[in-house]
Amino acid sequence: MALPLREAAAAGNTSDEAFNPSMVRELARNLASKSFEAPDEKLPSGLSDLTYDQYRSIRFVPERALWRGAKLPFQAQFFHRGFFYKNKVMIFEVADGKASEIRYSKDDFSFGEKVPAFTETDLGFAGFRIHAPINKPDYYDEVCVFLGASYFRAVGKDETYGLSARGLSIDTGETKGEEFPYFKAFWLERPVPNATSLVIHALLDSKSCAASYRFTIRPGTSTVFDVEASLYPRADLEHAGLAPMTSMFFFGPNDRNEVDDFRPSVHDSDGLAIYNGKGESLWRPLSNPRDLQISTFQDVNPHGFGLMQREKNFFAYQDIESRFEKRPSLWVEPIGDWGEGAVILFEIPTKEEIHDNIAAFWRPKAPLKAKSENNLTYRLHWGPDAPKPHSLARFTRSGIGARGEGSKLFVLDLIGDNLKGIDPSSVKGVVTAEKSEVTNIVTQPNPNTGGWRLSFQCAVKKDPIELRAFLATQDDKQLSEIWIYRWAP
Repeated sequence: MALPLREAAAAGNTSDEAFNPSMVRELARNLASKSFEAPDEKLPSGLSDLTYDQYRSIRFVPERALWRGAKLPFQAQFFHRGFFYKNKVMIFEVADGKASEIRYSKDDFSFGEKVPAFTETDLGFAGFRIHAPINKPDYYDEVCVFLGASYFRAVGKDETYGLSARGLSIDTGETKGEEFPYFKAFWLERPVPNATSLVIHALLDSKSCAASYRFTIRPGTSTVFDVEASLYPRADLEHAGLAPMTSMFFFGPNDRNEVDDFRPSVHDSDGLAIYNGKGESLWRPLSNPRDLQISTFQDVNPHGFGLMQREKNFFAYQDIESRFEKRPSLWVEPIGDWGEGAVILFEIPTKEEIHDNIAAFWRPKAPLKAKSENNLTYRLHWGPDAPKPHSLARFTRSGIGARGEGSKLFVLDLIGDNLKGIDPSSVKGVVTAEKSEVTNIVTQPNPNTGGWRLSFQCAVKKDPIELRAFLATQDDKQLSEIWIYRWAP
């Protein structure tokens, strides 16, 4: 079938069409010059009313995966429409310089007994997932999935799914409500034998913006996405979120307010890491606040940021089924200068672990103007850790508890090769607090972790308290990244 939005497609032309990557940018540019059209959500009544369990019972037949018979290094399987995933997403295979639509077939799926019968034969797809031999050379594990609005997820070697990335966020946290752009079409380039990467093109649309994306995906210990995006706003975007990600933080050693649970911690990510344009490495532990918290970290040309899952010990979670210690971290590495802006962190109160209540992204200082072209390149690292830009020690655990009336005790653990064998008398903790008094700063080696521990007390106030801490030598040489935290009553 011809590429979407072409007049030939509207006329029902089903022939293949020559393809090159610039076509997707052209489609996005042309799309932005027209009025927004809501996505196709028409479904048979039985499919639109599916329960979660009914939808989960619809399975793609693995033997019918794209490229399976060719024994190529990647395979693609597709998601049925239904439940929350009503949008019809067009998906194409690109081979020999031509794009051809991957047509829906009911025979590609197995259906649970409780899924209502339907007769429609051209339903299309809700999304897709990519499989590759990431853990064993003879088995194709699921590596990434694109499903729902502009959401996508990936894993590195020996990991399970956790947090998600998004193509674009618009008006996140604004009182007028958030706008959710969605991927309306994908082009999957057929890989060559022995390929180590897969290229996927995507077309995004929303009321305020159209955009094109090119993802180059390289599975591995850390699965890496090279992302090339071109954004074409229909209206001025004052609250755009670039390279956005969403995660879940229910509770941890720093935040167990009103939690009655046998597990010590429950979260997909435990902190926001930032390597800013000044060369500072910041670590902000996440929390599940009583009220919405928005944190802004102003910067110029950031080197990277991401939501991390640093705690990798099963005993920190004690959850045999969820295996939170196997959830990936996601690090954004900007390619080129991003100029002035800020990393924005949203922490939303939640009483259940089923909700993503954490969001982070880059917001440029200047709005993205209507009818402009905005090109952005970055790299996403899904894996056990972020690329390490320095040898500074890192914070691994933040514990908080009461210490008498009107005071809190903060206990911070660190690890780092630069701390091994160092004279304890040469190390000091540097701790500051806005609107409060810090006392009893103690630093000491932690023989149980092979690292160090920094602890201090802070007087409790009614207003939120901004805290900042790091380890240094007695002559003020910085030994660790900078721990920053907002404690709220």
